[in-house]
Amino acid sequence: MRRLGSVLLWGAIAALGAAGFGVLALARGETVNAAWLLIAAVCTYAVGYRFYSKFIAERVFALDDRRATPAERLANGRDYVPTNKWVLYGHHFAAIAGPGPLVGPVLAAQFGFLPGTLWLVIGVVLGGAVQDFTILCCSLRRDGKSLGQMAKEEINATAGVTAMLAVLFIMIILLAVVALIVVNALKASPWGLFTIACTIPIALLMGWWMRTWRPGKVGEASLAGAALLVLALVGGGYVAGHPGLAAAFTHSGPALAAMIIGYGFVASVLPVWMLLTPRDYLSTFLKISTILILAVAILILLPPLKMPALTPFASQGEGPVLAGKLFPFAFITIACGAISGFHSLVASGTTPKMLARERDARLIGYGGMLMESFVGVMAMIAACTLDPGVYFAMNATPAALAQASHVLGSAGFVVTPDAMHQLAQAMGEQTLIARTGGAPSLAVGMAHIFAGVTSVLGGKTLTALWYHFAIMFEALFILTTIDAGTRVGRFMVQEILGHVWPRFGQTSWYPSVIVASGAIVAGWGYFLYQGVVDPLGGINSLWPLFGIANQLLAAVALCVATTIIIKMGKARYAWVTVAPLAWLVTVTITAGWQLVFSANPTLGLLARAAAVDAADPSAAQRIFNYRLDVFIALLFMTVVVMLLAVSAREWWLVLSKRKAAIVHESPFVESAYAD
Repeated sequence: MRRLGSVLLWGAIAALGAAGFGVLALARGETVNAAWLLIAAVCTYAVGYRFYSKFIAERVFALDDRRATPAERLANGRDYVPTNKWVLYGHHFAAIAGPGPLVGPVLAAQFGFLPGTLWLVIGVVLGGAVQDFTILCCSLRRDGKSLGQMAKEEINATAGVTAMLAVLFIMIILLAVVALIVVNALKASPWGLFTIACTIPIALLMGWWMRTWRPGKVGEASLAGAALLVLALVGGGYVAGHPGLAAAFTHSGPALAAMIIGYGFVASVLPVWMLLTPRDYLSTFLKISTILILAVAILILLPPLKMPALTPFASQGEGPVLAGKLFPFAFITIACGAISGFHSLVASGTTPKMLARERDARLIGYGGMLMESFVGVMAMIAACTLDPGVYFAMNATPAALAQASHVLGSAGFVVTPDAMHQLAQAMGEQTLIARTGGAPSLAVGMAHIFAGVTSVLGGKTLTALWYHFAIMFEALFILTTIDAGTRVGRFMVQEILGHVWPRFGQTSWYPSVIVASGAIVAGWGYFLYQGVVDPLGGINSLWPLFGIANQLLAAVALCVATTIIIKMGKARYAWVTVAPLAWLVTVTITAGWQLVFSANPTLGLLARAAAVDAADPSAAQRIFNYRLDVFIALLFMTVVVMLLAVSAREWWLVLSKRKAAIVHESPFVESAYAD
């Protein structure tokens, strides 16, 4: 009887999800309610977690709580720290959920709401969550080793070292773009900067609370942190309205870039429990609460999706937000939220060193990625409930709008300057025109939804407060990726240099920590500055490079995971990672080729370098930057193709019995936490 009830329940959930997708796909001309998008996503996530993640956990990896994890066996109080699974879930989710699930869907809304939604939901269940979960399991069984180190041991030394260097370069690009989103969101926003700055001492207080003053009192520290966060948000409004304080918290792009670089360095060198874990947990508390409240607000308001399912730019390309057509650029624009290679660095970086029980990997690895995809769906809804004219005015430069004016006018996607001025006043900003990067337009969409709910409930709309709350929400998402990503990058630098000087490879040796942290922030800081001073806003050239680097990194991760699965004697399950790998390589190599060699200067980097006006004082630097981007893109593609070929050869040798299947797992040790 119980089994029958379970079958009926999950059958109903699957049918409801199918109905949601049916409405989204078949609606023609009529307005579609955003609630259907939400229903389709949630039902798919539920089915994927209940069945597919369980299949991977039990059949592929046979997770066992009796096996001691690296956090237990190698505990040192600094990097290897057994952590409460919900606190670790918060850290992991905060580390992986950077700008991608917020900004990517907003930018991809240029193509319409349907392509991005399908990629977010289907891509995460079959690709993104699978990558995160499998890499976490692989690293967990190997003392928390990094992706590059696992590639070296499981594939071969040459490919492994090459992969380690490529992964490090990719990480530098990812962190630069992440930081650029923060800078663009906080420029001329004293409210946002004050609130974000307050999160650092709040996190330090929480870390001291849970570690020293009240050990294990996670709930107490959470309530205190949440209360202080609300005070910081309200205080930001006061700061913005005070002339002297507002000036103190209003800074230029280069100044904000310097602050973020300094923050990344400090977060990397401090013990993980002091700043990184509590700040990530604090931000996750806010992130997940906000997203769930946003979902409830959507179900209350039932807002219509004003953006059509497909826009003219899906087939024509030449969009003012992003150049390129739906295929392949929608699939690299939305990286985090569907599948993101950056996650493999966290899943083989900080997280496996903090996991107390093996079976918790399912919740943290697969479940954490599903939550990130849910964030992406909320971002898509917030962007697509905006008037399309407002969306394009906010996310494109005036020059790009002028170039696409005919297509925008034919589709009815226009807005007057007066309307944009009134919108900016309602949000408490001076202007919202050409606020590229996606973050401000997402904040406007969220503010409209939240203000609508407070109005329906009989209160004030509080639009400006909700807008700046959304800016803080987004910046918190992004900064947690910067601190965790810089720490993971530090591990990589130490690991690589450790092959030359073994002492340097000791992750807790402070001279090594300081030098490696300085090297990684200097690397991503250079590209951050390049984006900050770029007259096109930086995001136009760096975001496609970010997407390509991110997806190629995911291909590296899936190659490693596939190799390990085959060597474990589970070749019959290798399709779990091979299927998303094949799709990723096809999409990303196509996008990379077009990004480099397209004759269209709005898309091709070489064409853009050739089109730069020689009379422009910044021409030489811009040409150098574009050509450097070309070199990096070609390097990434070459390395990944090489690694794929070497991996395929390794698979063939093992499967044909020409080579012994040797896995480099740590020996089984009984856990003291076993029930």
